[in-house]
Amino acid sequence: MFIRKDRLIVLVIFVGIVACVLTHHLLIANGSDRVSPTTHRTTTRITTAPQGIGQLRGITLQLQSGWEEHPYEKYVDEIARAGANTISFVIPAYQENASSTSIFIDLRKAPTNPRLIELIRLAHEKNLRVVLMPIVLLENAREGEWRGKIDPTSWDDWWEDYRDYIIRYAKIAQQTQTEVFVVGSELVSTEQFAKRWRDLIRSVRDIYTGSVCYSANWDHYRPVEWWDALDLAGMTTYYDLTNGEAPTIERLLAAWEPIKKDVLEWQKKVNREILFTEVGWPNQSTAAQYPWDYYRATTKPDPTAQSNCFEAFFRTWMHEESVAGFLVWEWRNHPEQKIGPEDTSYVPVGKPAMDVIRKYYQLPEAPKSTTQPTTGRAPEKLPAS
Repeated sequence: MFIRKDRLIVLVIFVGIVACVLTHHLLIANGSDRVSPTTHRTTTRITTAPQGIGQLRGITLQLQSGWEEHPYEKYVDEIARAGANTISFVIPAYQENASSTSIFIDLRKAPTNPRLIELIRLAHEKNLRVVLMPIVLLENAREGEWRGKIDPTSWDDWWEDYRDYIIRYAKIAQQTQTEVFVVGSELVSTEQFAKRWRDLIRSVRDIYTGSVCYSANWDHYRPVEWWDALDLAGMTTYYDLTNGEAPTIERLLAAWEPIKKDVLEWQKKVNREILFTEVGWPNQSTAAQYPWDYYRATTKPDPTAQSNCFEAFFRTWMHEESVAGFLVWEWRNHPEQKIGPEDTSYVPVGKPAMDVIRKYYQLPEAPKSTTQPTTGRAPEKLPAS
């Protein structure tokens, strides 16, 4: 029987497709659902921090300038010398307000891909583990709006933009062998879309082989139903610890007790180690009651309150085996930024809080991983500029 050449080609392709499908089903029947590790992750989920990384003792550096001369390299060096073994790079994208559907990267307010890649490589050269955390900021937020209240006019359009944004940086995370990639931060109103999150995380895993995390708000980690799709359960630490009372260390320790009990009970259920993604208190008299509100008391610096908050936190959590690590919020990120006891921002540089952080970050780590982290040597004090 004569078969036209073009039809023969189609027939060969069809037979090949059928053979591939049958092979795939046979593999599944035999208990194997793995594909090449160069393109996909195994379906096995990591339930603890990645072996070999050790406890992440990090400090966050926000990357909010696209100016090529911005001294990010200097700040990376400072973080390495502050005793941290990890740096968290936070890189922003923007949407106009909470109802916007379009997410965009403003290269006036964020480094280019090549600059980011070089910063990650520099961090690795200085023996720092790297966490890469893209976040969404509202460029012209209306009253009461923040990223936890995003409610776009079209969720389909928003998710399409958000996926493109996350995948862009997941590729960089893979290229640079970044240890942890955070797929989202405090996106409270989006957390109801479990299927969309699972699909996004699956897409990230298709191209990224490191540990995947999500950063939940301190008061909204329980409603998240898709922790099982992740390697680490991230959360912030902005609890009201004093209800207006003086933030003594004793009072703060007592406040952490029930919180810790509740968090650890939840942690056992989700079976994921905790990464505290934002550990921070502004240098203000209201730090312990309103740690999320750095505009609350900008004329009332209180270095002791800030220091006490860090001391009580680390006493509570430092040696907890269920904790993968801590990311202090935040390091200075601009040449004109004030530092020191009168500065009321979160930045601990030049304040008693830095001494507390350095003290705990230099403690020996409990032996629970195969490789001990390399921790930077902390100088007596950091340069003022």
